[in-house]
Amino acid sequence: MALDPRLLEILACPNDKGTLLYFEDENSLYNPRLRMRYRIEDNIPIMLLEEAETIDDTEHQRLVDKSTGS
Repeated sequence: MALDPRLLEILACPNDKGTLLYFEDENSLYNPRLRMRYRIEDNIPIMLLEEAETIDDTEHQRLVDKSTGS
């Protein structure tokens, strides 16, 4: 189930307060500036810094390419 579009409009990274990329099929939100991924469990974004996953270069490029349709 997709997150509500209104929720996506107001969600921001708790670290830099910037916008996030949403990957519905991966149940995650991604901050490409800081290379941090936040998981979504039961349609609830887990926006805790200590729960975020740091992404390596290869995964970062995959996510950026996916977000742009490349």
